Amino acid sequence: MEQPAHGGEPAGAAGDAAETLDHPLPEGVRRRVVALVADAFGGLTVAELPAPLRQYARFTASRRAKFAGNAMAAALESDPLFRQRIGERFKQGQPELAGAVETGTPPAAADPVDVAAAAYVLRPPGWVKLVAAAGEEAQRADAERADEAGRRELERLREELAAAQDRSRGETEQLRRDLDTARKEAESLHRKLRSAQSDVKRGEAALRKVQGEIEAARAESAAQVSAAESESRRLRARLGEVEAALEASRRTAREGRSVEDMRLRLLLDTVLDAAQGLRRELALPPVSVHPADTVDAVEPGRMSPKDIAARALSETDPALLDQLLALPQAHLVVDGYNVTKTGYPTMPLEKQRLRLLGGLSALAARSGAEVTCVFDGAELAAPVLLAPPRGVRVLFSKPGVTADELIRQLVRAEPPGRPVVVVSTDREVADGVAKAGARPVASALLLKRLSRLS
Repeated sequence: MEQPAHGGEPAGAAGDAAETLDHPLPEGVRRRVVALVADAFGGLTVAELPAPLRQYARFTASRRAKFAGNAMAAALESDPLFRQRIGERFKQGQPELAGAVETGTPPAAADPVDVAAAAYVLRPPGWVKLVAAAGEEAQRADAERADEAGRRELERLREELAAAQDRSRGETEQLRRDLDTARKEAESLHRKLRSAQSDVKRGEAALRKVQGEIEAARAESAAQVSAAESESRRLRARLGEVEAALEASRRTAREGRSVEDMRLRLLLDTVLDAAQGLRRELALPPVSVHPADTVDAVEPGRMSPKDIAARALSETDPALLDQLLALPQAHLVVDGYNVTKTGYPTMPLEKQRLRLLGGLSALAARSGAEVTCVFDGAELAAPVLLAPPRGVRVLFSKPGVTADELIRQLVRAEPPGRPVVVVSTDREVADGVAKAGARPVASALLLKRLSRLS
C-alpha cells in the first residue's frame, strides 16, 4: 500500500489540487461512487477509516450506502488518504478497469458512469474530463429514454383516441334513436299535461283553502308545543342540577369514607402486627425478678454496650434493608430510574425497567412487603406496554408531575405509624420523605440486595 507523502498527504494530492470539478458531480456518478466506497469500506480496518465513518464500520454495504452515503462522499472528497485507500481496494477488485482509467484509455464498451466513478476515486490526469463526459453521456441517455417513452406514450394515446372515436360514433347513433323515441313520448306527455293542468288548477283552489285552515291550527299547536318544551327543558335542567349535586355529595362521602376506612384498616393491621411481633419478642420464661437484677451493669461473659454498638449495621449493608422490610406492614417505594441509572445506566430504558422489576418481584416474594416502583413518565411519547410483575405495583407520573412528587404523594397517603422505606439517591427526595415519616435508603443498597437474589 502506498504510504502518505510528507506532511500527512498521500501521493497524488498535488494532482488533485490541479484538477477540480467546476460543477456538482452528476447524480448517477455520485450514486456509483457511493456504492463503490460502500463495497470497499469493509476491507479497511477501523483505524484506517476517518473518524466520522467509524460508527458505520459494522454496517453491511447496502446499509452503509443508505445511511452513510453523504458522509462517505464528503470524506472521499476531503480526505486524500481515505480516497487513496478506497482506490487501492478498487484496484484489487477491478484491476482491468482501474488500469485502463489510470492510463487514460478506458474501454469503449465500459459504462461511462463506471469509468467516471473510477476516475473520481483514482484521480488520474484528466479525471475531470472523464467525469464531465460521463455526466453528458448520462444526460444524453436520459434524454433518449425520455424521447422513447414519449413516443410510446404518443402511440398509446393515438390508439386510445381511435378507440374513443369509434365508441363515440356508436354512442351518437344510439343517442339519435333514443332522442326520436323521447320526442314522441314528450308529445304524448304534453297532451296529458295540458289535461292534468286544468285538474290541478281546480285542486289548487281547494288546497289553498284547506292550507289556510291548517296553518291557523298549526300556529296554535306550535305555540302550545313551544311552551311545553320550554317548561320541560327547565324542569330537566333543574333535575340534572339536583342529580349532579346529589351524586357529587354521594361520591365525596363515599371516597372520603373509603380512603379513611382504608387508612384506618391499614394502620390497625400495622399496629396489630407490631403488637404481635413485640409480644413474641418480650415473651419471657416465668422466673422471679429481684430488684438487683434491674441494675444496669456488665455481668461476666456478657457484651458491653460498646460491643453492642459495634455490631450495628452500616448504611450500605444490604442486611439493613432486610431488617426494614421485616417490619410489620412495611411498604417499599422505589425511585425507578434513579436506581437503574445508578446500577446499569448504559442499557436502554426498556431493559433497565425490566431488569429492575424482575429483581423487585423476587424481593417482594421473599420479604412479603408491599412494593411500589415509580418511573418518570413526563416525557413519554406513548403509553408504555408493560405487564407489572407479581407483587410489584408499577406507576408512571402524569405529564407535568415528576416522579419525585409522585413518591412524596405516596408517602403522604400512608397513615402515620406505618413503616415506609423509600429507595432514592436524590437528596431532595430523601429529605422530603424523611420529614413525612418515611425511612430513606440509598439506591446502591437496593442494588446490592438485588445482586444477592440473582
